[in-house]
Amino acid sequence: PIGSFQFQSNADSAQIDAWINSIADFPGVIRGLTESLTSEQKNLTYRPDGWSVKQVVHHCADSHINAFIRFKLTLTEDSPTIRPYMEEHWAELTDGKEDDLTDSLNLLTALHSKWSRVLRNLNENDFRRTYVHPQYQKEFTLLEAIALYAWHGEHHVGHVKLALKNSDR
Repeated sequence: PIGSFQFQSNADSAQIDAWINSIADFPGVIRGLTESLTSEQKNLTYRPDGWSVKQVVHHCADSHINAFIRFKLTLTEDSPTIRPYMEEHWAELTDGKEDDLTDSLNLLTALHSKWSRVLRNLNENDFRRTYVHPQYQKEFTLLEAIALYAWHGEHHVGHVKLALKNSDR
């Protein structure tokens, strides 16, 4: 819904702050969109054969837990190789299909509070630290990862908005 991820490695401090603010604000945004939805609305999809609204919320909790761990590994180890996970399979597990979003929304709130505190205290050298993602056979800097997860949250907010908009037709 918001286009593919594009990283600008020459980001200035205002852009970095915007990415961190996006990560910090994500739980409130997704909670505001989903907290009062009916079961029927939580089961809407943004496209045919796409994830339901509830799967998107549960996926964000799963994805962002993994992201936070990747950040902490990168800050404490020398260019660690992270462990990928099969997000499409995680979305099919029981907890990914629950109508009750409370646990995932609460988890996102606590996780993003902690994550954003870590991000706000990074320095120039920290932004350059890297992890290796074997699935993509690529090294990511933490700066790129910050941009990626800001985009990721906004991307999935777009999915939820699109699913709800499509239901109005």
